[in-house]
Amino acid sequence: MIVLLFLICLSASMVGSICGIGGGIIIKPLLDALRIMEADTISFLSGCTVLAMTAYSVGRGKLNKGSSHLDSGRSFPLAMGAALGGVLGKQLLQAVLERSESASSLGFVQAICLLFVTLFTLLYTLQKKRIVTHNIRKAWVCILIGMCLGGLSAFLGIGGGPLNLVVLYYFFSMTTREATENSLYVIFVSQCMSLFVSIVSRSVPVFASLILVFMVLGGIAGGMAGRSISQRIQDSTVEKLFVILMVVMIGICGYNIYQFSR
Repeated sequence: MIVLLFLICLSASMVGSICGIGGGIIIKPLLDALRIMEADTISFLSGCTVLAMTAYSVGRGKLNKGSSHLDSGRSFPLAMGAALGGVLGKQLLQAVLERSESASSLGFVQAICLLFVTLFTLLYTLQKKRIVTHNIRKAWVCILIGMCLGGLSAFLGIGGGPLNLVVLYYFFSMTTREATENSLYVIFVSQCMSLFVSIVSRSVPVFASLILVFMVLGGIAGGMAGRSISQRIQDSTVEKLFVILMVVMIGICGYNIYQFSR
């Protein structure tokens, strides 16, 4: 099972790094579909894997300043909002878990939310050229947007996923590469806060430490490979890969909703 988890995290993080969606959008629903762990455990491990991958991607971007697309006027307020959203999202996750009859009920709620998010993202992406975008600069608006993205990231355990890109396209008129880098930055900050809250509140689920090690290693290796590949391909190729991925994830989410409802 450990080898399977490593390969899933490796491939998911590689694709997630290329598309700027963090990898959790693949890891979380795919592990839910395999039913090898409880939903809350999968959320936590997926979040840690995404954190490791984005830490590498953001760190490399900071070191390579010449290719950075982070704008302190917008990226920093977005990250501040994501940090607060990460705390709120984690609290919401715990509240839903406490009120659920089982971890499967939590998985059902997450699968429905993820299905709508993914479907909305796909529809927006297909119609993107017809949609008029904005170029928001106000810091307080950036903070609010980051809060929403960070909260969703922490609650679903997917690292923000595809919705980040849609929001960054629409509100900030970012290019694909700008949105990708800023998305990973927001994911990194929100997952840091989510992990911090889990540790402080002692809500870390029980799991074998070796599983976390191999998932994190897969996340980092996938992030390295994805960053290298993304520098060699065109934006149009990234967008095509993104659309294909969304279609696949909609199918997996639908399957998970069916499984959790039984």
